[in-house]
This record gives sequence, C-alpha cells and structure tokens, in this order.
Amino acid sequence: MSSILSVSTYSPPYRLEQATTTEFARELFSDDFKDIERLLTVFSNGEIKERYFSVPLEWFEQDHTLQERNDLYIDLATKYSSEAIQSCLNNSNFLKKQVDVKEIDAIILVSSTGMSTPSLDARIMNRLPFSPHTKRIPLWGLGCAGGASGINRAFEYCRAFPEANVLVVCVELCSLTFQRNDRSKSNLIGTSLFADGVACALVSGERSLQQQNVKRAVRPVLFSTQSVLMPQSEEVMGWDVKDSGLYVVFSRDIPSIIETWLKPSVVHFLEGEGLELSQIHAFIAHPGGKKVLDAYQDALGLSSRDVANSKKILQHYGNMSSPTVLFVLEQFMLEEKQVGDYGLLAALGPGFSLEQALIKWEAIH
Repeated sequence: MSSILSVSTYSPPYRLEQATTTEFARELFSDDFKDIERLLTVFSNGEIKERYFSVPLEWFEQDHTLQERNDLYIDLATKYSSEAIQSCLNNSNFLKKQVDVKEIDAIILVSSTGMSTPSLDARIMNRLPFSPHTKRIPLWGLGCAGGASGINRAFEYCRAFPEANVLVVCVELCSLTFQRNDRSKSNLIGTSLFADGVACALVSGERSLQQQNVKRAVRPVLFSTQSVLMPQSEEVMGWDVKDSGLYVVFSRDIPSIIETWLKPSVVHFLEGEGLELSQIHAFIAHPGGKKVLDAYQDALGLSSRDVANSKKILQHYGNMSSPTVLFVLEQFMLEEKQVGDYGLLAALGPGFSLEQALIKWEAIH
C-alpha cells in the first residue's frame, strides 16, 4: 500500500478578517438587496474568522477582464505551488531528510480557478529542477472534491508503480474569480466563504525508498478509495463560464443533499472494507462551510470532536476549494496516532460527487 509521507500548506500574503469582508460586501451589495443586513448574517453565521487572499482588498473594487484574472492566476499559482512543493519535500515534521525533486516520478496538479495550457505543472517544472521525465497529470474542474481526488489518483498510480513517489499539488485562487457585478445570492454566499490556498502532499508506493525517510513512528497508509457521482446533478455546484470570467454556482440545497445522500455512500464504502463508521478514528472532511459540517455531523452521527480539525481550518482559512482537505489532513498527521487507527478522507464537489479514501496508521517496517 502507498503512504502519505508529508504534507505542506501555503497561505497567500493578504490576510483579511471576516469583519472586513463583511463591510466590503455591505458596501457592494446594499443597493441591490433591500434585506442586505439579514443576508449579511451568512458572514457571521459561517463562523469564519479570517481568510487569505492573493490580492489586496483594493483589487476587488475594480472590474477585471478574464485575461487579467487568468494571467495573474498563472503567475501566482505557479509561484505559490513551487513554494508549497519545496516545503513539502523539506518538512521536518514528517521527514528525516529533504527529498530531492528529481526523485519525484509524477505530479498530480489539481486546480479549478484558472486556465493554463501548458498546464501549471509544466510551468512549475521550469522553476524547480524536476527530472524532465516526470509524469504530468493535471486535473481540472473537480472543485472542492479535487484534493481528495488527487490523493486517490496518487494511490492508484502507486499501486501500478510501487516504487514511485508522487506529488499531489492543489492550488486554488478563488478570489481571482470574484465578480463584483454579480448580484446573485450565490455570489454573496461565495464572497462570505471562499479563499485562496495551496497544499502539497507526497504519496509514495510501498517499495519506494522514501518509506524509510518517515520521521514519525506511524504514518497514514492508503488502503482503498471510492468515487461516487450523483446522476443529473450538474447544477448543484460549479462554474458558469461567461465573457468576464467564472461565475459561482452554489445550490442552497447542498446541506440537505448531504444529509440524505452522504451516509449510504460512506456506509457502503466502509462495509466493502469490513468496517463500520464507529471504527473510524479520524474523519478528515473537507469543510465546505458550517452548514456542510453540520450536515456531515447529522448524516454520519459525528461528534463535535470528530469535526474539530475541519472546523479549525474553516475558521482560520475559509473554504479554499481543493487544498482545504489537505489542510485538515495536515492537522491529523501532526497528532499522535496509534498503530491501527483508521481515518476516512472525504470531500464533496461538482458533479455532484464524493471522493473518499480509507486510511490506516501503520508502523514503519
């Protein structure tokens, strides 16, 4: 089985408290919504305290073309991803010594907030001294499910090539997609929720030499994965692509969908592995928002402690789309785990879809 050996996270330079973004939204939306004060409660009720952005607040006061947004996305996403990769490969919390980028066999690059051809992984390889033979596997359009999907695809790659080392890089600059002239409630909710962030994970096959580079006594081993697609659900979450850029699609029904649809999918997956929900010690959930976390708890019978790490990331970083679940994973990897502890990594995204992975903490042999 392949293992997650290291995780790193990166936050862009502009930190904004939720009170500041609330006031910005009040000024922008007040002329279009007579009940603006009632609607603005989504900012406080969401329990987000702060978020990080790749541009200063003044940037949002002006209109920007799709080209302006996308050029900035390519530049900053390449820069931030390179920094996250270097941090992951030199993370002394998890690794005994630095991993040379030339030892990386494949890069799975996950992003949905901009467009780039050649893809971002090629641009990153021109900044860092990767082997020119590194496999490039860009994944686009997976949104919030992208982090879990990237981990799952890395697991499958390492099953085929058990000596391989794979980097999963998730980079989303949600702020650059902001549409100041979009007066929809979806945009108002998105303004209260989404943020920018980058995360990188090193996944290595069971015969990789890097397995002996693990610093901690136990490490998370990937045992099984599952993808689930809800038929005819394209309108639940995603982008509308228009002349000025990407417009958020965010259905108000997401929490209720989770409450009715999530548990059967999770239970079926775990039963296939001979497990029950009560045997999961770490619920590594992508925190799509407070209502989403509440729906997780209601659907799966989780305690507040079960979602504490997810809630912590949501409070201090917001919903960064694909990287967010890796921010949560990092918190669990920093904790002291026992041999035999099980974890379930799960994220929901456009499709409407679910990606989940079964993890078990094991000792190094």
